[in-house]
Amino acid sequence: MMEAYAIARYVRVAPRKARVVVDTIRGKSVDEAREILQFSDRDVAEVVLKCLNSAVANAAQADIPTNNLYVKTTYVDEGPTMKRIRPRAKGNAARIRKRTSHITVKVAPRGEE
Repeated sequence: MMEAYAIARYVRVAPRKARVVVDTIRGKSVDEAREILQFSDRDVAEVVLKCLNSAVANAAQADIPTNNLYVKTTYVDEGPTMKRIRPRAKGNAARIRKRTSHITVKVAPRGEE
């Protein structure tokens, strides 16, 4: 089972938002996935594209032929949440949760399932 992967850790975007982008490229060929990410309106697409390119480079490094790679699996795990406080009325405080994500992209040659 030949596959290569890359993980972008501590990405400053909520996992829910990252999953929307990651779901669009799952199962697609690498060229098609790159095209989708380059023309995506979402900011996290840039990070996912970087992760995809890194996974392809890792595959090349591991002597996996890169001509027919596809995105085998992609998923987003929740990273640590940074907690901040915003002052509110009457001396109260509201908690702001700044969420982070760990984005994983795995690629494999098309013939191998």
